[in-house]
Amino acid sequence: MPTTKSAKKRLRQNVVRRARNRSVKRSVRTQCRKVLEAIKAGNLEEAEKQFRLAAKKLDKAAAKHIIHRNAAARTKSRLSAKIKAAKQSAPAQSGT
Repeated sequence: MPTTKSAKKRLRQNVVRRARNRSVKRSVRTQCRKVLEAIKAGNLEEAEKQFRLAAKKLDKAAAKHIIHRNAAARTKSRLSAKIKAAKQSAPAQSGT
């Protein structure tokens, strides 16, 4: 446990920041999951809508250093690639 006055304040700040960071990370993960679920369901319009929200949340989290900017870019890229792949396979499925 902290003993000095400054260490006690540091602990209080860390607790608050940790809770805030966890909340942001959780909302980012939830949004990414919504994109994946929409793709899995075959609802590409909904997937694109959710992707835009996910990209926004990822960028905000990266700007606040909650996640690394490369991790945000990688996640956006992977989600985008999955949407693109689903679009490519959707016309092929409806054509047969």
